[in-house]
Amino acid sequence: MQSPNFVILFVEQPQASGAFYQALFNRTPVESSPTFVLFVLDNGFKLGLWSRHTALPAPAAAGGGSEIVFQLDAPEAVDATHADWAGRGLSILQTPTDLDFGRTFVALDPDKHRLRVYWLSDAENAQP
Repeated sequence: MQSPNFVILFVEQPQASGAFYQALFNRTPVESSPTFVLFVLDNGFKLGLWSRHTALPAPAAAGGGSEIVFQLDAPEAVDATHADWAGRGLSILQTPTDLDFGRTFVALDPDKHRLRVYWLSDAENAQP
């Protein structure tokens, strides 16, 4: 079976969302038009930002119903990333906290898509 390697988020303004993710990833998109922006990350993962007004078929839901997840190597890295993102003005939905799987926080992008950052306390346990 094939493994997914590409996520598309439906956004209000692809160029504005692209600028947000460009600053967050410190990376220039590989494709950018008024209706679509594409990032390819070092691990090969692709993030597309498609205008919710031009996508076909039209999306039925807005942001917030799922999460993009970033795994870090240490709980201190979660706290440092939270401080960095909060300092950049990202909306923080959940401040750093310890849950059953490890340390985590949740921020929002401009379209209210959830961005979860976490450190897994025990690699043998289930992930968030």
